[in-house]
Amino acid sequence: MLRGFLVFLFLWIIANGNAQESTASKNVSTFAIEAPQLKTTKKIWIYLPENYSASIKKYSVIYMHDAQNLFDSKTSYVGEWNVDEKLDSLKAQVIVVGIEHGNDKRIDELTPYKNEKYGGGNADYVDFIVKTVKPYIDKNYRTKTKAKNTIIMGSSLGGLVSYYAILKYPEVFGKAGVFSPSFWFSNEIYTLAEKAPKIKTKIYFLCGDKESDDMVKDVARMEKLLDTKRCYCLHLNKTTIVKGGEHNEKLWRDGFVKALLWLGY
Repeated sequence: MLRGFLVFLFLWIIANGNAQESTASKNVSTFAIEAPQLKTTKKIWIYLPENYSASIKKYSVIYMHDAQNLFDSKTSYVGEWNVDEKLDSLKAQVIVVGIEHGNDKRIDELTPYKNEKYGGGNADYVDFIVKTVKPYIDKNYRTKTKAKNTIIMGSSLGGLVSYYAILKYPEVFGKAGVFSPSFWFSNEIYTLAEKAPKIKTKIYFLCGDKESDDMVKDVARMEKLLDTKRCYCLHLNKTTIVKGGEHNEKLWRDGFVKALLWLGY
């Protein structure tokens, strides 16, 4: 069912993508990059701060998934996050790198483990970010390259893969926005967290209490596991549960700025 929905989404974008004007800010551009880990070419969206070209300073970077839904209502399916407009209004001094999902390959790319019903399990997507995208961005843009200046953020399967990324590459990602994470996809994500050494990453969890029967419970389970890895007194993780919040772009759009301000950049 989920796979069929994603195929429908892809066909809908093809049929309707030219029906409206782009809403992306002038500070957003795109480019293509070879993805050897995925044996394909990926479209990357990048947001640069308003004064980027006139300055010499370096910037923190946010790596995000599902780029089609971040900046432009023309390419989004059920609404965008308005990341560019929100950052413009904040005059935020941060770069955002959005990686497009692979449409019908989205499940494979954004899930580190297989699910008996939906398949998936292509962990090479995170390797692509770390070994191909980040080096390219650091080489071609003025970035702060340390983990404390490198944020990964996503929702649903993007939330799951963001959490997986901080466990696999804690030396790369020092902060994470984990929105409505699909921890249900495989219990292996809990096993990996249990086996992980001390987790130092700063994490902002967001979910709604109307998403599913298990969403709040799954996030609470992961947060409790985190508390066994580090003292709660350090305040390195925060969970926001939105009353009436549903599994959609509105929830993530509304929570983006609060998450970013709490994480810091």
